[in-house]
Amino acid sequence: MTAWADLDAVRATALGCTACGLAATRTQVVFGSGDPAADLMFVGEGPGADEDRLGQPFVGRSGQLLTRLIDGIGLTRDAVYIANVVKCRPPDNRDPLTDEIAACRPFLEAQVDHVAPRVIMTLGNFATKLLLDTRTGITKLRGQEFPYRSGAVVVPTLHPAAVLRGGGVALAQTRADFVVAKRLVGRAR
Repeated sequence: MTAWADLDAVRATALGCTACGLAATRTQVVFGSGDPAADLMFVGEGPGADEDRLGQPFVGRSGQLLTRLIDGIGLTRDAVYIANVVKCRPPDNRDPLTDEIAACRPFLEAQVDHVAPRVIMTLGNFATKLLLDTRTGITKLRGQEFPYRSGAVVVPTLHPAAVLRGGGVALAQTRADFVVAKRLVGRAR
């Protein structure tokens, strides 16, 4: 279990974090948003420029698509919890480095512990590989159910940015993955 008493304590620590080089280049920490007791949690890779500027995860074009996908299964952004593997924007939107992921991992694990979702949708490779401790890529894992700690289930899906680049097939696959997550949330109640 986490060393922090509650999600607010995790957030307070994360907001002052300087454990990796991303602290020097960020505008602000992008901790997470949504319902702190959500049944469904989304975990992405890291903040982009819009997220860094606004301090909220998934608010740019990818976030708009994520919102539409959440709406498509009858939920709202306020009813789910959204976080990222790393809490600060990597420069030029590069992939997060191993030490950056390691520095943020305790924050993400504490978010999962405190939110205690029934279903976690990992958005893309970084979140999927981290939470499932695998080297297998997202295209082979997407849409499947994987047991996670405390009885939660992980459902990997494509990152919304990849869906935007991938067109209709990627969008159809991702919508199908969201239906899997909706079914699992409904079954867990």
